[in-house]
Amino acid sequence: MIIGLTGSMGCGKGEVVNILDKMGFKYITLSMMVREEARKRGIEEEREKLMEVGNSMRKTEGAGVLAKRAVAQILASGHDKWIIDGIRNPAEIDEIKKTPDTYIIGIHADKNLLADRILSRARESDSKDRAEILRKIERELGEGEPEDGQQVGKCMQKVDKVIKNEGTLQELQENFTNYYNSINTQGHGVET
Repeated sequence: MIIGLTGSMGCGKGEVVNILDKMGFKYITLSMMVREEARKRGIEEEREKLMEVGNSMRKTEGAGVLAKRAVAQILASGHDKWIIDGIRNPAEIDEIKKTPDTYIIGIHADKNLLADRILSRARESDSKDRAEILRKIERELGEGEPEDGQQVGKCMQKVDKVIKNEGTLQELQENFTNYYNSINTQGHGVET
């Protein structure tokens, strides 16, 4: 089983990863592929620069390149339960969906709530400026981005399930666990 995650920064994807980690899922993020490429190119691993590297990879190798690389690593691993995090372009969803038993989940929260969360989590890599955070969220969603660039807004239209995360951590955990149990017991089919 492969569960793919998409959504804006601060939406709670990491919390879903924590839940799945406890269930024996292994984790791969599409940004790992971008970071590897940035290191090869000698580019600093800063969010804006990484976005540019990812866009460059999509432009030269096709919009689904990051997902194609991740799926290849997954299939070569022999492990049967995986999370693919950081899906930011619809072509990545198309690439992942070529593999059987895959589910794409979008985590959604209001942009202002996302900005509040990012400011409160105080990661060193996060901006401390609310306007800058909102600008980055808009860019991730696709504003000013090329078709093969960051398109989280379009990704959210292609997911199998949207989980709204505007309440407590416990509510997110319950909503995700309920969805996971529904797909895990069915073994097929998708809830929309």
